[in-house]
Amino acid sequence: MRTHAHRMARGAALCALAVMTISPLADAESSSIIGSTIAAEVEMVGVDPAAEQYWSRWRGPSGQGVVSGSGYVDSWSDTENVRWKVPVPGSGNSSPIIWGDQIFLTAAHDGGRRISMLSYRRSDGELLWETDMPRPAVPESPHGKNGHASSTPSTDGTNVYAYLGNHGLAAVDLEGNLAWHRDLGQILASHGTAGSPLLYQGKVIVYQDMRGGTETGSFIAAFDASTGATTWWTDRGENTGWGTPIAVRVDGSDEVIVSSQRKVYGYDPADGSELWTAEGNLFEVIPTPVVGHGLVFATSGRAGPTLAIRPGGRGDVTATHVAWSSPKGSPFVPSPLIYGDYLYMINDMSSILTVYRAATGHVTYQERLGRAQRESFSASPVAVDGKIYLTNDGGETFVVAAGPKSNLLHVNHLGEPTRASPALVDGVWYIRGTSHLFALGE
Repeated sequence: MRTHAHRMARGAALCALAVMTISPLADAESSSIIGSTIAAEVEMVGVDPAAEQYWSRWRGPSGQGVVSGSGYVDSWSDTENVRWKVPVPGSGNSSPIIWGDQIFLTAAHDGGRRISMLSYRRSDGELLWETDMPRPAVPESPHGKNGHASSTPSTDGTNVYAYLGNHGLAAVDLEGNLAWHRDLGQILASHGTAGSPLLYQGKVIVYQDMRGGTETGSFIAAFDASTGATTWWTDRGENTGWGTPIAVRVDGSDEVIVSSQRKVYGYDPADGSELWTAEGNLFEVIPTPVVGHGLVFATSGRAGPTLAIRPGGRGDVTATHVAWSSPKGSPFVPSPLIYGDYLYMINDMSSILTVYRAATGHVTYQERLGRAQRESFSASPVAVDGKIYLTNDGGETFVVAAGPKSNLLHVNHLGEPTRASPALVDGVWYIRGTSHLFALGE
C-alpha cells in the first residue's frame, strides 16, 4: 500500500490531496467467473434522434453518463470557467436535464409539502418559470440526505415528466403548464423516493418498492406519455429500493431492467411481464445499472457485490447468466460507469475508486479519492474526452485519466456541496449545488 501526495496550484492557493493506491483484491475476494463467456449483442436503448444533442434524461443520451464530443473544460473552481451561477429556490438532489435552450429540475419547499418544477434559460441562467405540483395529503418522510426532490425528470421535447412519490407522476409542457397528473396514492417508502422515470416508446415507466401505501404495494408500471393513462401495471414483492429502470436491446429484442432488493429483474416493456431474474443483490439498491460488452452491470448494498449479467434469459438465470461477480466494494448511492473496456465504480462508504476490466471482472487498480469518509459521494460519474469525473458531496470533482492505470490528473473545487449529477451539452457543464445552478465552460 502506497500513499502519494498530489499538490495542485490554483493561482496563489495550494491544496494537498492524499491519494492511496490499493493493491487489487486478494484472491479470496476477487471476481469470480460463473457462467459461460458467450455474449449476446446488448446495448442501452437510445433516446430519439432529436434528443441526442441534449441531456433529456437521467445520465444523459447514453443513459449511463458517457458523453460524446469534446471541448468541455476539465478544470474549474467557484471563479474559474464559471459562465454563470444562479440561485435555486428550495432544496433537492434531482439532476438537471436539458432540451433546447431550457434546463429543468425539481425542488422541494416547506418540508416537502410543496414540490415545484423549474425551468432556466440555458444561455444565461434566467429563471423562466416555476410550476407547483399537486399537493398530497401527507408528504413523505425521507432520509435527510435524500430529501423530497431527488428524482431526475425526463423529457421528450413535448413534456417534462417527473415522478414525485406522494406527489404522484406529472407531465408539464415546456411553457410550464401542467399537461397531466396521476395520483399514485400514498407511497410509504423507506427513506423516501428517488427513482427517475424512464421514457420508452411513448411510455413513462416507473418502479417503486415500498413498505406499504397504495393498495397494490410495490410495483413497476407504464403510463401513456400523452395522457398519463396506465398502459400496464405489474406488482412486485420487494419492499426497499430507490433505483431507476433502464431499457436494453438484446439481439434485437428489448427488455426493461430493474436492479432491486436481492434480485435483478428483466421485464417485457410491451406488457410488463417478468422475463427473468438473477439473484445476488443485497437488501438496499440505489445505483442504476450500466451496459457494455454483452453484459448488464448491477451494484448494490453498502459496498456490496457487483454482478455482470447476460440479459435475454428466461426464469431464474442466476446459475446460467451471471458472467462474473465481485463480492464487495460496489457503490451504495452513485451508479457505476462503463467507458471503453473498463468499469469504474466509486465506493462511497470509503471513497475508493475501483476499476475493472468489464468483460472479465479483473480488477486493474483501486485508489482512494480524498479522505476516507462514509457516504461521501452521491453524484454518479461521467466520462468525456478520455477522462472520468467523480464528484463528492463536498463539491470536489476528481479528474481521472481513463484506462487501466491509476492517474489522478487534478481536483476541481466547486465551492458548494452537491449531490446531483452533472448534465453536459455543447461544451458546457451544468451542475446543481445545494443552493445554486452552475454553467461551467470557456
